[in-house]
Amino acid sequence: MSGVDILKHIVTPWHEALKNPAESQQKILEKLLRGYAKTEYGRSHGAEEIKDSISFRQNFPTINYAGLRPYLDEVKGGNPSVILSEAPLCWVMTRGSTGKSKVLPVTKTHIEQIFWCGARAITNYALRQNSMDVLAGKILNLNFPSIVATIDSGGQKIEYGYSSGTYAKLNPMLNEVSLLPKQEEIDALGSGITRTDWKKRFELVYQSALDQPVVAAIGVTPVITSFARYVQRKHGKLPKELWNFKVIVCTSVPKIHFKYGPVLRKQFGEVPIVEMYSATEGAFGQQLDDFPYISPNYDAYYFEVETGGYTKMLHELKRGEWGRLIISSCLFPRYDIGDMIEAMGNNYFRIFGRAKTITVFEHRLYRLFFGWLL
Repeated sequence: MSGVDILKHIVTPWHEALKNPAESQQKILEKLLRGYAKTEYGRSHGAEEIKDSISFRQNFPTINYAGLRPYLDEVKGGNPSVILSEAPLCWVMTRGSTGKSKVLPVTKTHIEQIFWCGARAITNYALRQNSMDVLAGKILNLNFPSIVATIDSGGQKIEYGYSSGTYAKLNPMLNEVSLLPKQEEIDALGSGITRTDWKKRFELVYQSALDQPVVAAIGVTPVITSFARYVQRKHGKLPKELWNFKVIVCTSVPKIHFKYGPVLRKQFGEVPIVEMYSATEGAFGQQLDDFPYISPNYDAYYFEVETGGYTKMLHELKRGEWGRLIISSCLFPRYDIGDMIEAMGNNYFRIFGRAKTITVFEHRLYRLFFGWLL
């Protein structure tokens, strides 16, 4: 299989699912229900008998992280089947950017989906450009440390850390693409995330990448911009003066193109910015083309939205409709991830913020004054 064929193999299921999201989502629901039926939680909600989205919605309540905590405590105690269809491979933690960090178990299937779906942003971009240049160079490793603390699980002490660093360490790089520096070198600097810790980390990235064929930066958007500011202050040059970037792949915050885009282009050059919607819980969507929105991975996750007192399938939302996103994955059914999403039409969406009162209020004001633009 050629390199192009491998890339097509990664993105084709996503492209096909976007053509018929209803059919794709039904297939994913059936697959997920088979997994849920292996768990105590799933059987208690009748997973074996459910056939369609309506009965799924009726039988399974939405659940957030607080609701998961009692089940996760049981998983730690050695009973993974209470809510997981597979034993956890490891545990990871969120950045805690909107509150206290969440600590979650991840399974083999979840990790595989993170790698597979997470690769789509850059592989899809390479195919669109009909160029393998972006896959033939180095990528700046600006991830968080993968070793931070230990957790008691099944009577054993298990190390865990931030999900971005953990996924980077476990992910076999695609073809010749490789991270600079390696995640193990990042981890060796310690687990702190203070300003001083990040200066050490950024200096390691700078020294490792200097005079190397760096073609991309991928990661949490504010970290990418912070690295650029550090390099300019410490070494007197912007990243665009040191490396020939082909693409910047950004994730983890809303309004990437509109809020961060001008800053990123000033720092990294007039290069394309590709948006991803990913979190500790999954790689849920990425930018399909030049439109500055994300298109969901309908072939891997099951998406619903609470809007106007009702719950709809994400693909049923009409342009301009918005609400609170609920995602079912191989880990958890009907998980309230805490994000607000808006339909932009034709399976384009934007995550516009966390599900907080102030976010909803600001969005209503925005639509009141600028809704005519939709």
